Amino acid sequence: MIAIQIKLNENLYLRDPQQTRLGKKIIEFGILLIEDLGFEKFTFKKLADKIDSTEASVYRYFENKHKFLLYLVSWYWEWVKFQIEYNTMNIESHVRRLQISISMLVDSSRTNPAVEHVDENKLHRIIVAEAVKAYHSKDVDEENRAGLFLTYKTLCRVLCNQIINIKPDFPYAHTLASTLIEMTNNNIFYAEHLPSLTDIKIQDGNLQELKTMLEVFVSRILGVSFE
Repeated sequence: MIAIQIKLNENLYLRDPQQTRLGKKIIEFGILLIEDLGFEKFTFKKLADKIDSTEASVYRYFENKHKFLLYLVSWYWEWVKFQIEYNTMNIESHVRRLQISISMLVDSSRTNPAVEHVDENKLHRIIVAEAVKAYHSKDVDEENRAGLFLTYKTLCRVLCNQIINIKPDFPYAHTLASTLIEMTNNNIFYAEHLPSLTDIKIQDGNLQELKTMLEVFVSRILGVSFE
């Protein structure tokens, strides 16, 4: 098994948490707490108590809990991009590459032992429920200039390029790329909490119907057929 380390923009943190044992515990138990309590009720004090440390120690890694959420969201999108690039590496068919990418948007939520301090399944639940709070803030323009959304934009660019490779004259490739990502998470949230807003159902964590829905959506728009 190969250990995987995700590299992120240094502006997201004060000290790289992936470089120390305490930092990895902050990530690991921060994910567990936010998934359990929700972002609003999550505090660095509660996190410090959970890892038997001090609140000041947590602040040495992250300026505030908003930056911590941005870090977790960025980590996840970089993880999805890694999964897409790894699984499409030797695939020549542009259509098949996009189909695999759609699968990775859905399946990257599965826990992977290659990253011991991150439970991807629980982190994905945070992405579904809380990620929008990382972007919808009054500081969004300043944070964008600092490159804090680069992982999300890069993931969109990967999908956009795949779409253009299939249909070079398609005028809304960027829109379709970002819509695919948002559709994935929104429909999971709707299926679990607001079922009248989606046509898919999720039973026992099975996301196959979501994957099928995304494939139908893309195939109709681009005029392609997935195997």
